[in-house]
Amino acid sequence: MSNSELQDEEREVLQSIYDGDQQFKEISSKIFQYKYGENESIKSFLLEIEWTENYPEELPKINLDAFYNKHVTPSVKEKIKDLVIEQGNQFLGMSMTYSLFEAVKEKFEELIQEQPDKVDPSSIDRLTISDNVESIQDSKKIPKKEQLTKAQKRRQWNRLDSKGEKPRGWNWVDIVKHLSQTGSKDDKPPTS
Repeated sequence: MSNSELQDEEREVLQSIYDGDQQFKEISSKIFQYKYGENESIKSFLLEIEWTENYPEELPKINLDAFYNKHVTPSVKEKIKDLVIEQGNQFLGMSMTYSLFEAVKEKFEELIQEQPDKVDPSSIDRLTISDNVESIQDSKKIPKKEQLTKAQKRRQWNRLDSKGEKPRGWNWVDIVKHLSQTGSKDDKPPTS
């Protein structure tokens, strides 16, 4: 059997095993993720396994750099990678994604033991903080409106409607008065 046939078969098996499991996610035909721990918990992480062209003859790529893992300490990430590589070497030549996910699940408590209960502010990426500060400052830059006194506001309100326009017909009285005094050219009495 070729590698691509083995991968197709393993993909079907993974889909049937993890059908309905909210922790498992198939990103593409060669990338799979499994989330360990409670959602949004400080003691949780996301393991991503990506198959190479020669998988299962060689180890898959192991990724723990997902944004979800921003709180995980480097030492914990290293322990997880070491475990996955150790387990993967035992299964070379065979379908191993399920076995790798399950090995991490079995050792989850041991792996996450070094993870602190609270996030240390000094461990957060400084670039992320500076980007967030800049975006907050940009959102706060709202142009100031002109400050008017109560009398100015009253006069403006009397001149404008709710849309900021003068009310319809505000100058009609002047036009009607003018026309009544001058009359139009067509208003001349007919001559017989």
